[in-house]
Amino acid sequence: MSAFSIPLSGLEASSSSLNVIANNLANLNTDGYKNETMNFGDIFNQMQGTSGNGDPIQTGSGVQVAGTTANFADGTVNSTGVSSNMALQGNGFFVLQNGSATDYTRSGDFTVNSSGQLTTQSGELVMGYPAVNGVVSTSEALAPISVNQSTTIPGVATTSFQMNTNLDSSAGVGGTFSSPITVYDSLGTAQTLTVNYTNTSPNNWSYTVTLPASATGGTGSPTTITSGTLAFNSSGQLTSPSGSITGINVSGLADGAADLNLTWNLADSSGNPTITQQNSASATATANQNGYGVGTLTSYSVLPDGTVQGQFSNDQTLALGQVAVASFANAQGLTQTGSNDYHASFASGAAVVGTAGTAGNGSITGGAVEDSNVDLSTEFSTMIVAQQNYEANAKALTTLNQISQATIQMMS
Repeated sequence: MSAFSIPLSGLEASSSSLNVIANNLANLNTDGYKNETMNFGDIFNQMQGTSGNGDPIQTGSGVQVAGTTANFADGTVNSTGVSSNMALQGNGFFVLQNGSATDYTRSGDFTVNSSGQLTTQSGELVMGYPAVNGVVSTSEALAPISVNQSTTIPGVATTSFQMNTNLDSSAGVGGTFSSPITVYDSLGTAQTLTVNYTNTSPNNWSYTVTLPASATGGTGSPTTITSGTLAFNSSGQLTSPSGSITGINVSGLADGAADLNLTWNLADSSGNPTITQQNSASATATANQNGYGVGTLTSYSVLPDGTVQGQFSNDQTLALGQVAVASFANAQGLTQTGSNDYHASFASGAAVVGTAGTAGNGSITGGAVEDSNVDLSTEFSTMIVAQQNYEANAKALTTLNQISQATIQMMS
């Protein structure tokens, strides 16, 4: 009897549904996994005519699998504290390079290979936009993101410095105070300047800026770079010079660096003098300058827009690259390839590659992964329905078998 094919198709459909449910449950703890549901459609056999009022008399032949649907809703963000891990929330996929092929994934449990490149657990390279001197260019071709601990950045020569210093107004004529500050030359070498103050009369001080003789290849006493006088009013505020002292030139450095041309800022950003004369012990509270030495990468973090930001040993922070995010016109059309990876297909359309937080793409949480979005209670309730469906079709098959046996006995 051809009717046997109908419950058999139901058994097969129920079995397929249980397979999908089992796969969801098996991936309950798989980072970035998206739970799936199976969709079914009926099988039309034939139209046997029409009823008296013209309605068609149609006979079905069972059920068939119509497709599977992935639920791309966000999973819970789980903080791991691992710098290479990333959780993508919202639309989009990470872009991976697998040999000559391009894969896409939501699983951000990335690690670092022996070359210092971000990779998946299976070794696929995490792709993004490169950075040159800390500037990311999204117009460049995608490249592997590198967080190599041997990455260094060159030093930058100091061009200005500032010292917040108080000179003791009770110091007698001839009283002195010295305050050192470290600056950097064009090769990133630290050079120590010392500002020496001498009280010449009430409210008046002279100053000299010196450099160790060894810095210019000499010996003996420090070399005087520049000198001048400071004048204060009766309230201890600096009246002369005002603003800054320019043209402090350091030449002939022993390491072969270019000459330093420094400006000594005597006022803060609000215009308030940074050198005062009060009845308090001479002291320099803070000193800062705008240069830095050669730096080596010490750590990195991932910002919400996917920028991988490196922290260097010279206290500088520079972008190492920016993780790419791809979106698709029809994410349901992506082809699964295992290991939480997808391939673009004709149904999905080509990948539109950009960055997190732009063009509808989601944001990235660094040091975290996206958990599976499988809901245990939902899967159990769906499994019960599938089980009952299987049992019902099995009962229908048993009943049809009994009827066929009775029919055969009637004919014998």
